[in-house]
Amino acid sequence: MEENDSQRLRLLSYNIQAGVDTQRYRQYVTQGWKHVLPHRERLMNLNRIAAMLSRYDVVGLQEVDSGSLRSGFVDQTEYLAQRAGFPFWYKQVNRSLGKLAQHSNGLLSRIKPTSVTEHRLPGLPGRGAMLCRFGGTGGLTICIMHLALGRRARLRQVAYISELVADRPYLVMMGDLNCDCDSPEMRLLRERLNLRESACDQSTFPSWRPMRKIDHILVSNTLVVENARVLDYPLSDHLPIGIDILIPEDLELAA
Repeated sequence: MEENDSQRLRLLSYNIQAGVDTQRYRQYVTQGWKHVLPHRERLMNLNRIAAMLSRYDVVGLQEVDSGSLRSGFVDQTEYLAQRAGFPFWYKQVNRSLGKLAQHSNGLLSRIKPTSVTEHRLPGLPGRGAMLCRFGGTGGLTICIMHLALGRRARLRQVAYISELVADRPYLVMMGDLNCDCDSPEMRLLRERLNLRESACDQSTFPSWRPMRKIDHILVSNTLVVENARVLDYPLSDHLPIGIDILIPEDLELAA
């Protein structure tokens, strides 16, 4: 955060598809090899992503590779943090395929978190959530998650994560939730945790012709939200979503 804007926190959530720049449905087939083999364009695309991320204070990433063959053994969370100037970064490997792929969530932050915990979500292996706390027990909690493709599994995952964060007074939940704003999963999250979401009229997937809003940032009613928007940066098959939150004067982000 800038010194003259100390009560504003700029947040972004982005599914980066391991740095693959997909621009058409057919490229899932014709360029499917990019998901298993390294290529020069991936690093160039990561550099473009880093330039965009550099304008934010806290970033939640999904579908990051933590250093395998397909990424040229580059830990993409670390690479983006260093390239975009984030002093603090954390990764959660949710599905390890050894040297072939390391499917992960990631956190980039300009503020040092008090704690970062990893949680495996119910259902088939490969889905997880990161809980990042800033400040003391009454501080700000940011949950970064990537939910399952199936509704039954998502409902179980939402129920599980809701119990973990039920007592957090200042809460932000972000990620690729694989469901729309009016889905039962989203209603469950909003009702159980007293959350709200802005910009639900703006779709995030697919990036070249957005028709669905499956990437979300939900915020406690205790926080003021400004500038909620989907960004027109089609550097993945998802579009990133960003918001500003205004931090109450009595909320300390440092422990």
